[in-house]
Amino acid sequence: MQIARVIGDISATRKDASHEGRKILLVQPLDLDGSDRGAPVVAVDTVNAGLNDKVLLVQDGFAAFSALGLKPSPIDAAVLGVIDQVELISDFFDPPPVLAHAAPAAKKKNKKHHT
Repeated sequence: MQIARVIGDISATRKDASHEGRKILLVQPLDLDGSDRGAPVVAVDTVNAGLNDKVLLVQDGFAAFSALGLKPSPIDAAVLGVIDQVELISDFFDPPPVLAHAAPAAKKKNKKHHT
């Protein structure tokens, strides 16, 4: 699943029977910081999402048509939920600190050879 934002809706006067009575949205996938990620996607709406809503997007055909309760259908993406809040746990996303456990370099003894 991905986070996305609804940026529009699509009207089609003729469409596959499995799409009849279903709202089709144009959604923009997002990175965790809220910036756009890739190109917009056409998705069937399962939750009555609205313009500018942040949503959960699935882009797997099987998951998409299963979420709609359909038999195999020509659906590549579906909106499965409206996001109320996103909370990031910063320690999870920050790289772990680099720990230096190497022993200090041993001092070389200068041995002078007497001849």
